[in-house]
Amino acid sequence: MNTPRFTAKSVVLHAIRETTEISKQFSHRPFLRFLAGAVALCALVANAGHGTNASAANDQKIIAALDTQYQAAVKTNDAATMDRILADDFILVTGSGKTYTKADLLKEARSGLVVYEHQEDTEQTVRIWGDTAVVTAKLWEKGTDNGKPLDKTVWFSDTYVRTPSGWRYVFGQSSLPSPKAAPNCP
Repeated sequence: MNTPRFTAKSVVLHAIRETTEISKQFSHRPFLRFLAGAVALCALVANAGHGTNASAANDQKIIAALDTQYQAAVKTNDAATMDRILADDFILVTGSGKTYTKADLLKEARSGLVVYEHQEDTEQTVRIWGDTAVVTAKLWEKGTDNGKPLDKTVWFSDTYVRTPSGWRYVFGQSSLPSPKAAPNCP
């Protein structure tokens, strides 16, 4: 189900159309024409936000699934899926201060030098603000990077923006790796 998106401009344009139609019916009585138009405008404004919560909940589900799909694509070095999800001007900033572009991540995926045994996230939270969404989660990566062991857990925030062609992953930021838990001591 596609919930209509209301903007201030669309509400005003719709109100003008409705007011014009109503005013034709009361063309001989200016006050009633004004009153009918005012009532139509108030009704439109009151209903403009109707469905916003459903739309935000739907957006949260879409973004959660999209980010999970992105993490799965990283795990399998699926550059085509990563390319589809990442915005062209994407940037990732790691906890160590390194930055990566879309081209950097796609090149790494195509090289196959990083082989993941695990690339899963937990504690995923999605927040929506209009056409911007932020995913926060804990990510466990385990495998090899250029033949060297890789095993770390980081917190990350992924920012998505709604574009005319759909949601795109525009910015990522990860923490430094979390310290390893100390072994249980008796």
